[in-house]
Amino acid sequence: MIDMMGHGVCESYLLFPGETALGDAFRTFLYFLGLAYCFIGLSAITARFFSSMENVVKQTREVVEIDPQTNSKVVRQEKVWNYTIADITLLAFGTSFPQISLATIDALRNLGELYAGGLGPGTLVGSAAFDLFPIHAVCVVVPKSGELKKISDLAVWAVELFWSFWAYIWLYIILKVWTPDIVTLWEALLTVLQFGLLLVHAYAQDKRWPYLSIPLARGERPEEWVPEEAASYKHVDNVDGPMYHNVPASDLAESSNELHVLALWKEQFVDALMLESAETKKLYSIYVRALRMLWQSLLAPWRLMFALVPPCQIAHGWFAFICSLTFISGIAYVVTKLTDLISCVTGINAYVIAFTALATGTSWPDLVASKIAAERQTTADSAIANITCSNSVNIYVGIGVPWLINTAYNFIMYREPLRIQNAAGLSFSLIVFFSTSVGCISVLVLRRLTLGAELGGPKPWAWLTSVYLMLLWVIFLVLSSLKVSGII
Repeated sequence: MIDMMGHGVCESYLLFPGETALGDAFRTFLYFLGLAYCFIGLSAITARFFSSMENVVKQTREVVEIDPQTNSKVVRQEKVWNYTIADITLLAFGTSFPQISLATIDALRNLGELYAGGLGPGTLVGSAAFDLFPIHAVCVVVPKSGELKKISDLAVWAVELFWSFWAYIWLYIILKVWTPDIVTLWEALLTVLQFGLLLVHAYAQDKRWPYLSIPLARGERPEEWVPEEAASYKHVDNVDGPMYHNVPASDLAESSNELHVLALWKEQFVDALMLESAETKKLYSIYVRALRMLWQSLLAPWRLMFALVPPCQIAHGWFAFICSLTFISGIAYVVTKLTDLISCVTGINAYVIAFTALATGTSWPDLVASKIAAERQTTADSAIANITCSNSVNIYVGIGVPWLINTAYNFIMYREPLRIQNAAGLSFSLIVFFSTSVGCISVLVLRRLTLGAELGGPKPWAWLTSVYLMLLWVIFLVLSSLKVSGII
């Protein structure tokens, strides 16, 4: 990068040195196009990730008990996963994995530098705003007209919300109050450890432990994390919308029919290469069919690549879960490179790109997962918990772990703390985010008091809420971008 203000040629490139001769405008267009294509890939792999997670959460174990009256053995099936812990770890951590991967990659690239990389923190704060505003805006209109979906356990949500807000207050304390503009090893370590406190507190609230829980009654929540009629489906990657085919609900890991496993895996590759589905063939317009086929052709590389992910019915979905996260991490690395190039070619402040395009793209899995949860679950718990918990994960893990890596290295090698570039702009964004988030939570509380639920309801009111939340997001983006650019 020889000139960040556009007075020279950016010598960095993605694939081949000849890119530098293409011209800044054309290069910018190509890099943004590549960024958009990566975001499409993230959307596709997230749907597969969600399916694998459903199988993980459905896992049960046999528990043998003695009936005190008959003194006979009673065998019952018990869920392995607590739903609250599953929402925080599997769902929130998994959907935040693009941001976590990006921030960790950014930290490793800057290992040994006294100043932290800017992409990680900027992306994670921008991602928090995207999670809170646009994702709530989508989820509130997802239920059918008149259908209401409410949080069944308000006490657990209150605990998750507290730790989400505290995460950003804690970040501000580090940057501006405790040790201004620097991060020490102990601050980074405390940041990571607070994720464990969130898990313990949320679990204590779910189990209603004395002295550690809010004394609020729990509403009714279904026995299954996903309703039975929606649980036994296999996802076929289709960014236009999730398509599902019925498959046996039993875990293939418990079956000795290896041919069945291979047949199911083969079907994934066949589906990936299909350019026209049964639904598309029913369309009367030849032009619409052609456009759909063109779109599927563009998606074919992603679909073929993600067909390598094992079927989610194998080993309770764990193989598919891990493979999905691996693909997400790989795409995040490419996104990081493209963002660097866009900043280099255009001269746009890296923080502005992180707040906007990068945060939006890497948060797409959060949007897809929350939308699916809002559609398929009978309550709003997981859809909203994914939002609040993802924001906590972004700080405690997404910023905490990269900072821990950098501060530990700097402490061991130089006995120096980690310095934060543009800490003033980042702190200002935290203040704006906190202020606008109060407006978001207030409208959700108002909907609960007036309509009886956070999501759904009469369409006019749902859309009005959606527009209001999107307006809050625009306010955050504009003010944050102006501040980090030095305009205000």
